[in-house]
Amino acid sequence: MKLSVVVPAFNEEKLLGETLACIRTAADPWEIIVCDNNSTDRTAEIARQAGARVVFEPVNQIARARNAGAAQASGDWLVFVDADSSPTKELFQDVLAAIDSKTILAGGSTVRLEAEQASVRFWVGAWNALSRFNRWAAGSFIFCEAAAFRELRGFDERFFAGEEIDFSRRARRLARRRGREMVILHRHPLLTSGRKVKLYSPGELLVFCMKTIISGGRTLRRKDDCYAWYDGRR
Repeated sequence: MKLSVVVPAFNEEKLLGETLACIRTAADPWEIIVCDNNSTDRTAEIARQAGARVVFEPVNQIARARNAGAAQASGDWLVFVDADSSPTKELFQDVLAAIDSKTILAGGSTVRLEAEQASVRFWVGAWNALSRFNRWAAGSFIFCEAAAFRELRGFDERFFAGEEIDFSRRARRLARRRGREMVILHRHPLLTSGRKVKLYSPGELLVFCMKTIISGGRTLRRKDDCYAWYDGRR
C-alpha cells in the first residue's frame, strides 16, 4: 500500500519547509506532492529542496490545488495536509490503523491551534465537537482512498472555502453505500497555524461567518468574500 501526501501551497515560504519536514519525518518514504497554487514567493523552490514533487495550478483556489495535486498522485490512499500544519508520526500511525481496519473509506483529524486566547480555544473545541459529530474533516488534514476520491470527482471547484465540508458529506454518503465509514481521528490532533486569528480582527472573522450563515453558504462560492484564504496575507 502506498500513500500520497498532497500539500496545496499559495505563498507559503514561511511555513512550508517545517510542514514538509514534519511530513517527511512522519511518513517517509511516501510520495509528497506540493501543488504550487500560483505563488509569487519561494514556495516551489522550498518544496523542491525538501524533495517534494511540485505541480503547478495557475488558478488560486484551494479545491483546484488539491485536485491538481491528487491528479498526479500514484498512491492507493491520498492524504491532504495544509502547508501551515505539523502532522505527527502518531497521527499518521492512526491513519494507517484506520486504513488497515478495512472499514474506513475516508477521514480527517481534530485540530489544535497555535493560539493562547481562551476565546480561540473555545471555538476550536466547538469545531472539533461539530467535526466529530457530523464527520466533517477539517481541510488541514483529510485522507481518502484514492479510488473513492476519483469516484467522487475530488473537491468541488465551485467552492473557494468550505470545500472540505462538501467533500466530507459526499464521502460519508459513499462510505455508507459501501458499508464503510468516515472517521475523525482525535487521539493526536493536528497542530495547525493560528495565523488567521492573528492576521484578521475578530470583527472581520465574525462578519464573514454572519454573511455565510445569512447567505446560506453562497459566500463560500465567491472568491472576494473568502479573502482570508486568498488575499496573500501571511
